[in-house]
Amino acid sequence: QVQLVESGGGLVQAGGSLRLSCAASGRTFSSYGMGWFRQAPGKEREFVAAISWSGGSTYYADSVKGRFTISRDNAKNTVYLQMNSLKPADTAVYYCAADSTGWRSPSAERYNYWGQGTQVTVSS
Repeated sequence: QVQLVESGGGLVQAGGSLRLSCAASGRTFSSYGMGWFRQAPGKEREFVAAISWSGGSTYYADSVKGRFTISRDNAKNTVYLQMNSLKPADTAVYYCAADSTGWRSPSAERYNYWGQGTQVTVSS
């Protein structure tokens, strides 16, 4: 079992940057594909980015490609989401998630474990 705890959210002006972190418990972190999702008020949870077990492969939603970067440090049991050139449309609660069966899935149903989320608010 994996427990996930996100941090790093906050309020930022449009065009600014934030880095989210997701710390995982357990000794098998490197065996999980990891993903970031977000959910804005009144909207469904949407896929943001995913990263493979080693961190060598990544996959992004079109809406964040070129602005966001997902990475992981297996020695620290942590996955990151660097967010640059933020827009008001990026405002949401951001969740990290772990997939024990693979990686690169944009479907939330594929992920077994979820963090509690961290709020990101981008002002115009």
